[in-house]
Amino acid sequence: MIVVHHLNESRSQRVLWLLEELGLPYEIRHYTRDATTRLAPPELKAVHPLGKSPVLEADGMTLIESGAIVDHLIRHHGNGHLQPATPSRDFEVYQQWLHYAEGSAMLPLLLRLYVSRLGAAGAPLAPRIDSELANHLGYVDRSLQGREWLVGDTLSGADIQMSFVGEAARGLRASYPNLDAWVRRFQQRPAYRRALERGGPYSMAE
Repeated sequence: MIVVHHLNESRSQRVLWLLEELGLPYEIRHYTRDATTRLAPPELKAVHPLGKSPVLEADGMTLIESGAIVDHLIRHHGNGHLQPATPSRDFEVYQQWLHYAEGSAMLPLLLRLYVSRLGAAGAPLAPRIDSELANHLGYVDRSLQGREWLVGDTLSGADIQMSFVGEAARGLRASYPNLDAWVRRFQQRPAYRRALERGGPYSMAE
């Protein structure tokens, strides 16, 4: 049985979506953030020393990192679905998106969140963060111009891995119409809606 250690309001929601798209049976073990600190509860450290989510138990392994989890599930359980054929140019682009999501795109979004909590003390950092946000969100927006999905003509693991980036940019998407349309498109997928029902409240989908 595949087990997802799922933290509310977190990146693990996209793992639930992927499992629904693949039609795989899975169990969810729910964890709730501390209401004050917004951190994961200490119980997650019993699952993995970092105490972060998502954590996946599958195929005799305990896996962390969304990109590695998405890649593993699609390669071992996807039966050729949700990734381009290999070898191909599309597959290399697909791999790039899997790494780009957390390697580059999420950093300015996280910096914006953390620096906003500093109030006036964080003001000197705002122009640089805004510049990086425009750079990365603009890149994703241009990549989606004239297309529905990031790679090829159909949904892939690249869209699922990048989904949290699009959702985390919810207050900024009005300036990026292709990005905004893409988020609205994947949020209407039946598998996405089923994952919401199973995962619990998720404000990023609002």
